[in-house]
Amino acid sequence: MSAIAVATDITASPAELWSRLESIESHVDWMADAVAIRFESEQESGVGTTFLCDTKIGPVRMTDRMEITEWSPGRAMGVRHTGIVTGSGVFRLEPLAGGTRTRFTWTEFLTFPWYLGGRLGAAFAARFVLGHLWQRNLKRLKTLVETP
Repeated sequence: MSAIAVATDITASPAELWSRLESIESHVDWMADAVAIRFESEQESGVGTTFLCDTKIGPVRMTDRMEITEWSPGRAMGVRHTGIVTGSGVFRLEPLAGGTRTRFTWTEFLTFPWYLGGRLGAAFAARFVLGHLWQRNLKRLKTLVETP
């Protein structure tokens, strides 16, 4: 299992930032690796929501099956990955001084199958590929939220 964590500070309150995050299908607007999100459950928010995320990183394409495991408006959204790549992840929102800025932290604990490199592949992906890509994703989110 490999751990990946990225963070950024965004000029918005946790409630304002949550209003962007709670619409799961809109994550494709700021996640460069997310091509499409298709819900499997009737619900589209909250604990128990299940969906498929078509993902593309360079030439690698896969469908990530996910379930929302934590839903704390303005504070956290957690997922369990049950597809080809397994593990868990969480978005955490922490108010900063004054309440008009928020620290957004994205942490994932992932296990890759042998044909995607197993532990060695996970270590490489975590350190060099996903961490860099997700940091860029957070930059895109920051721009979306901070641009009127």
